This record gives sequence, C-alpha cells and structure tokens, in this order.
Amino acid sequence: MTVDHRIAVIPGDGIGTEVVPAAQQALEVLAERGGFSFGFDHVDWSCQRYLQTGRMMPEDGLDQISGHDAILLGAVGWPGVPDHVSLWGLLIPIRRQFRQYVNLRPIKVMAGLPGPLRSSEGVDFVVVRENVEGEYSEIGGRLNRGLPDELAVQEAVFTRPGVTRIVDYAFELAAERGGSLTSATKSNGIVHTMPFWDEIVRERAANHPGVEWRQEHIDALVAKLVLRPGDYDVIVASNLFGDILSDLAAAIAGSIGIAPAANLNPERTFPSMFEPVHGSAPDIAGQGIANPLGALWSASMMLDHLGRPEAARDLMVGIERTLESGSIRTPDLGGNATTQELTDAVLAALPA
Repeated sequence: MTVDHRIAVIPGDGIGTEVVPAAQQALEVLAERGGFSFGFDHVDWSCQRYLQTGRMMPEDGLDQISGHDAILLGAVGWPGVPDHVSLWGLLIPIRRQFRQYVNLRPIKVMAGLPGPLRSSEGVDFVVVRENVEGEYSEIGGRLNRGLPDELAVQEAVFTRPGVTRIVDYAFELAAERGGSLTSATKSNGIVHTMPFWDEIVRERAANHPGVEWRQEHIDALVAKLVLRPGDYDVIVASNLFGDILSDLAAAIAGSIGIAPAANLNPERTFPSMFEPVHGSAPDIAGQGIANPLGALWSASMMLDHLGRPEAARDLMVGIERTLESGSIRTPDLGGNATTQELTDAVLAALPA
C-alpha cells in the first residue's frame, strides 16, 4: 500500500511508550481529515533493548530508517542504564548521522495554563539550539582513573560551517517571525570558542539587516528570561547553552510536560526527528497519567515539516482550546485525567 509519509516510530522507554500512541492517534485522525496517509514503522530501540542485547539499537539501525520521511521519538532513559549510554547509543548518533543540526524548541504561554512567573502572559519565543557539535564532543578522555591525580578532559568543538548554518537558520527564522534575535554567549570567560561564535554571529547579521539582534552572556540571559521572558523572540545558542535555556524556557511556559522539540535537517537530505522533551519519567511510567501534550505538539511540528500546515495548525488549535477550557488536566497540570482522556479531549477540540 502506498502512503504519503513513512514515519519511523521509536517509543523508547517509560512514558515514551504511552505518549507516542497519543501522537500517532492524532496524526492518523488529521491524515484522514486531510486526505493523506501515514505509514508507521515501529522499532524497539530503548534502554530495555540495551539491557537485553548490550545495544540501544542494532548496528544497521540508522540504515533501517534513513529513507523515512520523519522520525517520531517518545523518550529514552531508564534506571540501571547510565544516561550517557542511552544518549550516545541512540539520540546523538541519529542527530549527527542525519545532520539534524537544528534543535528547535518553541515556547508559548497558552491561555488556561499560566506560567509560574507573574510576567509570563503573552510569552511566545523560540530557542534555536545547535544540535551536533559544540560542547557535546567526543574529543577528550580520562587519565589516571581512581588515583589522586585523576584527570578528565572534554574538548568543545565549534566549526565555522557548523556555527554559520545554525546562526543563519536563526536569523532567517527571526525574519519570518518579524521579530528579533538574541545570541547566547559567554565570551568574557570562555576565551576561544565563544569569541569565535560571536564573530560569526556578527558576520552573518550583516546579511540580515532587517533583523534586530543583540548578544547576551548566558548567566545574565537566564536571569532575564525569568524576569522578562516577553522580551525575547528567537534565541540562538550553542549545544550546551541551548539545552539549558530550552528546559528553563519550558518551565516558564508552565510545564515541561507540554514542551515539544524538533531535530531538523533543514536540507531534507535525511529524516528529521520530533520528540517531547519531558524524558521517560520512570516514577509515573505505566500508570497511564503521562501528559501527552508535548508529544502532540511535536506531532504538529512534524506535520508542518512534512508540508501539512493546515493539519499542524488544527492540532495546535485543539491543544490550545483544551488548555483554555481548563476542564481536563493530567496530574502534572493539577488534574486527574489519564493520557488517553486528555488526548481524546484535544481531538474533540479540533476545528471542524
């Protein structure tokens, strides 16, 4: 059977296996409404697989999914499997092999779900995180393990092509949004990589004269995000800084449970990957109470990436209407609804 969009599905661990079915259900409903179709290929790549086989995914795993149109990921991580094993055994290889150098994290405070900050109303910004190099490097090592003079060295890697392409993406996004760009830096203390980052941002800014931009040191920036989150539109940051900023920003929006992420290969030579950012949450796994909104929002981002903007918009309308009604919440949002009940409410709220 011919399908319009072939999706590789990696439910992963914990609540990932509970929220991915919610996202898949929404995608199927919207595809039927829109007259297109999905084909879903599920794989068991996870910490459970690692405990059984010693590998998060098979040796040819990336070859198996390289031809798909997109990847839908649930969550990865489980007690007994070190986080660096799950990350470097699955997520980072996918991001790097498939050149998913943009990690896109939209942040929006929605009606009906006020953020914890008194000044959070109307917040709507995007964190653009460099996703394949920077501080998350394999270069380095350990010396004299267990001895008094034990040593660990970790090298950050910033390349001109890598910084240029993420900065260009962020400037172009800021231009589309009609807003401004903030570059996260720490060039007063990190004397090589961050001044290099700043130089490239300044160079690329010249190609986008219509975008107002500034740079801010990361320590001051996190404080300002808490004090005045409405001042920001697009924030571009290195791998580590973007990772930290995007989780802080999700908390500003009211719950990390609603936060989505897209790992994008903008050239579309490889599949992009879409995932909620809440993690596997072993403490609530198996109870059927996980918040599906992060997965549903990620599915909306996938639809948009696949050229289905109307379906993507409809799904976001369903999410926003459900939150605004205030009538149904999972426990993380102060309610007692199940994952399926909240999913059903979102689908019932889709525009006719």
